[in-house]
Formats: sequence, structure tokens, C-alpha cells
Amino acid sequence: MKTLIFRTLLAVAALGFVACAGESTHSVDEFTVEVYTPRHATGFDVRGAEGAASTIVTVRNPWQGAEGVEKRLFIAREGERAPEGFEGQVIEGVAERVICMSSTYVAMIDALDCTERVVGVSGIDFIYNTRVREAAEAGRVRDVGHDSDINFELLLTLRPDVVLIYGVAGENGVANAKLDELGVPYFYLGDYVEESPLAKAEWTIAVAEILGVRERGEELFAGIETRYVELREKVVESATERPTVMFNTPYRDTWYMPSSRSYAVQLVEDAGGRYIYDGNHGTASQPIDLEQAYVLTREADYWINVGQYASLDDLRRDNPHFADAKAVREGRVFSADRRVTAAGGSDFWESAVVNPDVVLADLVTVLQPELGLGADSLTYYRQIE
Repeated sequence: MKTLIFRTLLAVAALGFVACAGESTHSVDEFTVEVYTPRHATGFDVRGAEGAASTIVTVRNPWQGAEGVEKRLFIAREGERAPEGFEGQVIEGVAERVICMSSTYVAMIDALDCTERVVGVSGIDFIYNTRVREAAEAGRVRDVGHDSDINFELLLTLRPDVVLIYGVAGENGVANAKLDELGVPYFYLGDYVEESPLAKAEWTIAVAEILGVRERGEELFAGIETRYVELREKVVESATERPTVMFNTPYRDTWYMPSSRSYAVQLVEDAGGRYIYDGNHGTASQPIDLEQAYVLTREADYWINVGQYASLDDLRRDNPHFADAKAVREGRVFSADRRVTAAGGSDFWESAVVNPDVVLADLVTVLQPELGLGADSLTYYRQIE
């Protein structure tokens, strides 16, 4: 019986796709009109054509290690259809029903005030957003499973206009093949590959274009950008000292240190801190020798992103070396886990990407408290005492 229902839904989806096809009045080569070109992000743009209501969102290299990869989404409007020879995904009009395979996409849609359009997520227990969690409790949002174990029958019943997906080291070939078979449009976003905090946040505009609210997205991002840049400039003008900052704790006896070009380090630098490690200028975190890491913790003025330790005593008990850390002795240890779900889902990894100005205010409060430029209270960070 379930198989029969599934096949029926598949047939209906296919009929709907055919019925939506209109006339193509433009060639692919005509979609060169600049609709939105990012100021910070390097991985996407939005183009249109003269006299066309439709647009093409192009995403480049949306996962780590990708080279020469390009994904395109044609957003068909006013009865237009994708040009002959177009290679990519196609959605008809505004995406009213969206499945988010990353919690970050939930945060982007929420920031655009379109939260009600989220009909499916991956791992509801790890979603911090209260409106989405309430909708899930009421049955309006469903958990479709994780990348390697997606419930495609459930996904199809949700009738998504698009599935927003991501790749870690490459495409999710299984998901791609099944979604293609079902006729469900999907699109890879690459916000996490960007290194600049403002570049990551700017991807909200790509999502806004898919939702049909690009102007709202541009206005939202303009405010974020202004607040971030103004605070960064105030720190540059006012800070007299730049305290050193250590990151992370060992994971399975391996201590990973972020690149000096990374999102996390850029935030610290913009907040008036100085990254204590100068040995990684690549594009990803790299392991360092544990003894070297212990030396760095003994010297660093601050230690952040240490994980979900309840207290400094817990930190010391976990590893006796940590008792020698300068930041531990002076009570300058912070973790980005102020807002977490019962299952451990962190709002830092969900909504901080959309709110780099808020994260920066947190870090200015932590690293330059005497300036009085940061937040009255921390939003994402928690001092471990």
C-alpha cells in the first residue's frame, strides 16, 4: 500500500512539473544582466535577461576542495520556462515550501521572515529556532532524516518546491539521484566555504532570491554589514592592546587549529584579538602537536571555543595540562554554547552565520571589555567559571 501511494505521489509530481512548462523566450547566453553581485561572497551571483522575469542563481565550488564546480538554479516566473540547453535545477515561481538540510538555512529563512515556508528539516532535535520547533510539534514541519538516511517517501509528501542541500567533500550522489528521480528540485548552497563573516551572511540574499524576497534580503544584509563594519572600525580606533587568543580543545587526542584566514579567526581579529598560532595559512583547520598546543594554552590571554564544559573545574579534571593555562588561571575561558538544544544542537552553528555583527559584539565584549563598545550581555558566548 505504501509503495502504491509513493508511486502515485511520484506520478502527480511529474504531471505537475510538465503542466508548469511555459514558453522559453530567451537563450541561456542572454542571462547576463546583473541582478545581484555580492560585495563579499565569492561563491554565488544572480543574473537575469532583458525582458525576462526569470533569474538564474549560479553557485560556484560549494564544498571544500571543489574546483571548477558550478551549480545553477533557474527560477521560472510569469509562465517562462528554462531556456533550451539549460543545465541545472528549475523551480516554478516563488519557493513557498522549502526543506532545509542544514540548520543554517533555517536561520536564513527565519531572518527573512519566511519561517512558515520551512516544511522539512534534517534533525529537528538539533534545531534551536523556537518557531520551527513549535511548528514541528504541531506537525507543520517534519524531520526528513540526515544526508545518508533521508526518508524520501516522507519528503515527497511534503511537496517541497526546493530542497536546500550542502556538500561536505563533494556532492551527495545518492540524494541527487533520488531527488532527480522524484522530480524534486534541489540546490547546493556554499556559505560554509566562505571565509569572511560578511561573505557567509551575504548568502542570505541567494536564499532570498529563491524565496522571491531579494529586496528584503538586500536590506537585511545592508544593516548587518553596516553594524559589523562600524563596530570593527571603532575597535581599530580605540583598542590599545590586542590580547592573544587560543582556540579549541583536543578531539580524540588531536588538536585542530583553524586557519589564519578562517571565519573564526577573522572575527577574533576584527574584535581586537590576536590569534596566537601562526602556522596555518591554508583553507581548513589543521592538527598540531599536543605539546605545542599545551604551550600555546599556557601563553594565551584568552581561550575560546573550548566545548560544552560546565565549569573550569570540569576543564581541569578532563586534562591536568589545562590547569596551567593562563586563561584558566585568570578566568578568561569562553565557549560559544550559550544557546543549545537538549540534544546538543548549537544556535551558534545555526544562526550566528546570519548574525556576524552580533557575534562580533560578543567577542568585543569578551576581548575588549574596557572599551564599552560591545553588547550589554552575550548572545552566543558563555564565560566558563
